Amino acid sequence: MIISTTPSLEGKKITEYKGIVFGEVISGVDFIKDFAAGLTNFFGGRSGSYEGELIEARENAIEEMKKRASSMGANAVVGVDIDYEVLGQANNMLMVTASGTAVVVG
Repeated sequence: MIISTTPSLEGKKITEYKGIVFGEVISGVDFIKDFAAGLTNFFGGRSGSYEGELIEARENAIEEMKKRASSMGANAVVGVDIDYEVLGQANNMLMVTASGTAVVVG
């Protein structure tokens, strides 16, 4: 499965458009990660716990999008966009959405 943020793929011809596909992941941040991030915020530096959570959520959203595209008969997704949103009363939930157009390329 080819995944691209561009609307076309160099050297490939889009022969069929299957439709828009999405992959969504909602991930919670637990107390330990929140505490560690708070220390990083106080002392400065990067928050490895939050970065790891963000990377994992993004990868899972892309995988979900790929599965949905494959189930539609696509072999590529073009025009991919990744969106991030914080949810929950305490802003302790992270939603990552991957979207694009499922296509068949030859």
